Amino acid sequence: MAGEDQRAEVAVKATVKAKRMRPRGASERSGGGWRDPLSVGERPQAPWHPLPLSELLILVGAVSTVFGLDRLQHGGISNGGPALFAGIAAVLIGTIEVTLREHLSGYRSHTLILTLLPLIVFHSAVILIVASLTTVPKALNVGLLLVDVALGTVLFRLLRAPYLDARRERRFARRR
Repeated sequence: MAGEDQRAEVAVKATVKAKRMRPRGASERSGGGWRDPLSVGERPQAPWHPLPLSELLILVGAVSTVFGLDRLQHGGISNGGPALFAGIAAVLIGTIEVTLREHLSGYRSHTLILTLLPLIVFHSAVILIVASLTTVPKALNVGLLLVDVALGTVLFRLLRAPYLDARRERRFARRR
């Protein structure tokens, strides 16, 4: 009987020691798998949760993009253009949805990506509009770069604040 008590006591001490050695935030059922150190908690679920709509949109968009590129090589822009542009749009919509959901829930920061996307659209639109009217002067690119930096700074700060609030909320909810 005394031997069983000693073995049980050793097992309890080993369990307590293992719990103390476990990194903070690791779950008991982690199984030794890789976990992203920058994320907090579980990935946020989409409102249409059982259906992986964003992932399917990215997959269909990728297939459509490859199909459009193939048709573009063989038949020109009128043959492959619509499939190419539809595929790129589908991939962008699916990716932006996942990125925005993770960012606004505080799961993982995507501030830089979400800042650069509107800047790319703005810069491209200005260049295309000016190019349709006249030749693009090199000074316009320098001026646009300054506008891009100012606009990017404002967007970065506006997008970072909700992420930090949601991140704080997630960490607080985990400690309860």
